[in-house]
Amino acid sequence: MKRFAYTAILFAAVTMALCFPRLFISWNGIILSSFITPLLQVIMFGMGTSMGLKDFAGVIKTPRGVFIGVCSHFIIMPLIGYTLAKWSGLPPEIAAGIILVGCSPNGMASNVISYLAKANLALSITITAVSTMLAPFVTPFLMKGLAGAFIHINALSMMWDIFKIVIIPIGAGMLFNKLLSGRFKWLDKAMPVLSMAGIVFIVSIITAAGRSSLLTIGFTLIVFMLVHNLAGYTLGYWTGRLFRMSERDCRTIAIEVGLQNAGLASGLAKEMGKMATVGLAPAIFGPLMNISGSILASWWHRRPPKEDEAVGRAEPSV
Repeated sequence: MKRFAYTAILFAAVTMALCFPRLFISWNGIILSSFITPLLQVIMFGMGTSMGLKDFAGVIKTPRGVFIGVCSHFIIMPLIGYTLAKWSGLPPEIAAGIILVGCSPNGMASNVISYLAKANLALSITITAVSTMLAPFVTPFLMKGLAGAFIHINALSMMWDIFKIVIIPIGAGMLFNKLLSGRFKWLDKAMPVLSMAGIVFIVSIITAAGRSSLLTIGFTLIVFMLVHNLAGYTLGYWTGRLFRMSERDCRTIAIEVGLQNAGLASGLAKEMGKMATVGLAPAIFGPLMNISGSILASWWHRRPPKEDEAVGRAEPSV
């Protein structure tokens, strides 16, 4: 049950935010939402410290898999999000949050889930890195085209927000990793904990800010977010099958499509000034994808890819 500890803490924090929203809105006159962007920048810096140019080498080694994974991610999830938003009947700003989730890049959680699911970890890391670097250009374009019918989208402003929240911190983290790798081992241990604590803090603040809406349409939004997540896994997997990819790669595509950077989506909602409406869908999607991803990883972990079994049978016994 250890892998569910983070999710349990997340749900406990959300419950606290629903019951005592004032504690998560301001302390001693300090507006807590002002910490969301800096926290995301710290999280992305930590992501950068674990990355290097080798993470992009997969583009050269397996260009077909990377191309299929990135294109599938930025086509399937936005279209599912748009379809669900149109069908949901939810207020426009809340429905736009569903689309924002779909238009966001992959998160680092996909790499952990890929490892546990015995998928292609190298391919997963490369797809995540490429989709993250493309996000400043692709996400605003998709939001303008798909969510523009629900709310006003300033694509240039969103592009700068993504550069500010994602690209600059990750670039700084990669530079730190290149120049000072191994000199601050305590940082390697602290960043995952700080990242998880930051996400819990962000989700709690958004929950408190959107409490009234959540109490009214919370269950409906949870259902739509779960459908969004599960449809991403399913269509991602069968996209891999359509292109005759190996079982290991199909699992990777499923995970890379189904898991989103909900933290970034929350940060963008805050920068738009719509944290209590547009930010609700990302706040719900994050915990849900952690649960579903853990369950999917456990399921696949107990069922090694067929190519692994074939290799095992081919090896001579000792």
